[in-house]
Amino acid sequence: MTKSFEASYPHITHWVESIGWIEIGKADYSESLIRAFDEGGMVWENLDSYNNLDEALKALEDGLASWLEENE
Repeated sequence: MTKSFEASYPHITHWVESIGWIEIGKADYSESLIRAFDEGGMVWENLDSYNNLDEALKALEDGLASWLEENE
């Protein structure tokens, strides 16, 4: 049975429902694939390359978990 997005990525879910937004894709202003923002600006962006989008989302999940632990 496949887990839901919310179950697989609870911190990303919390982020987009309560705090800010994420951008996925290449942008002119950044080399990263995924970026997380709050009202103050960018709080996380990937600095590594990944084999697939799931690896990148897992890195975002871990990054947001750390950010939330330090800032909430």
